[in-house]
Amino acid sequence: MARAFAEIAFTPAVREEQDRHGATKVHTRFLAEETEPSDSLTEVEAAFVAARDGFYQATVSQTGWPYVQFRGGPPGFLKVLDPKTLAYADFRGNRQYVSLGNLRGDGRVAMILMDYPNRRRLKILGRARTVDAADDPKLVAALQVPGYRGHAERAVVVSLVGFDWNCPAHIPERFTLAELEPALAQMRAELAALAAENRRMRHELARVRARVASAETASSET
Repeated sequence: MARAFAEIAFTPAVREEQDRHGATKVHTRFLAEETEPSDSLTEVEAAFVAARDGFYQATVSQTGWPYVQFRGGPPGFLKVLDPKTLAYADFRGNRQYVSLGNLRGDGRVAMILMDYPNRRRLKILGRARTVDAADDPKLVAALQVPGYRGHAERAVVVSLVGFDWNCPAHIPERFTLAELEPALAQMRAELAALAAENRRMRHELARVRARVASAETASSET
């Protein structure tokens, strides 16, 4: 448990629940053991972020309601600019602008990045700001993914406050088509080889049958 994340997440109400369920020692141990706040991403987190093709993002509305949205794009569209800053290009979507409106009033965000095949989960807390393409075209252009046709209207820049790696319990193993492609390609190659072998054997069987039929015909004529 990263200390900076726990200091935010473990509110008085959360602490009360930990006490009530006998979990206080389990979680306070993490705070006591860590001398550093762990509020800077390392190369491990940066590599994990770079491999993701989507994440869940929660914002807070003016009325206090949480709003969770899935943000997707090509792997690497969420970028680590430095150990304390992440950013992504905000592509045009259904034009509801719920997350954008929420961020205008309250920049706090929670992000969950999933690696289903390996059952890993990275949770991030931060403060986000939006930068319109007209105000900083170089920043938005730097966040574009080459070859991706999505239209970036702005950049979303997240200043990291804390992060935590979750345990793998209850994370289902799921695979995208891209993740399955190496195995599928091998299966397709094996099926093609079997099909070719089957055609060869059918052709050889037909030749054998033809020779047998010819021999039987010659025998009957004599």
